Amino acid sequence: MEAMNLSRQFLIAMPAMADPIFAKSLVFVCDHNDQGAMGVIVNRPLGMNMRTLFQQVDIELRREDVAEQEVYFGGPVQTDRGFVLHQPLGNWQSTLAVEDELGLTTSKDVLLAMGEGGGPDRMFISLGYAGWEAGQLESELGQNAWLTVDADIEVIFSLPSEQRYEAALGLLGIDMAMLSDTAGHA
Repeated sequence: MEAMNLSRQFLIAMPAMADPIFAKSLVFVCDHNDQGAMGVIVNRPLGMNMRTLFQQVDIELRREDVAEQEVYFGGPVQTDRGFVLHQPLGNWQSTLAVEDELGLTTSKDVLLAMGEGGGPDRMFISLGYAGWEAGQLESELGQNAWLTVDADIEVIFSLPSEQRYEAALGLLGIDMAMLSDTAGHA
């Protein structure tokens, strides 16, 4: 049996998701392998913008074009650490290449570049990430906790956070009203 790989997929929480951290969440899976999976929740703004984040980490932000951009709750793991999903990939100290031109960077050099007026053209910043141990995500899928669909990165970079969940459902041709909060198996 071929191993499941959900990298570059959206996980769409089903209405019956009981865990309040993940209820009504949309997760972009950055990496999934036999060791587990990791991704970032892309529809939970923290009520903090990048200007405030940069003040908290004591970096001057010279990019006014991103100063008001929201910072997100990416998940319950390492919530004191920043995760920058960005295009183009660039050449940063600690980057996971998600796709040819999409990376997830955790090193401070990407923030320092933004502070100096540079950095990636497009970025999504979260504090924390969502992580699953080996087999855990597959088990949750078997319990109908998530729907999966190939991710459209424009959902993250081009839509307001409150539209992302339903936009991801739309990639499957599903309207929110079609979902039930009870699970079943065929």
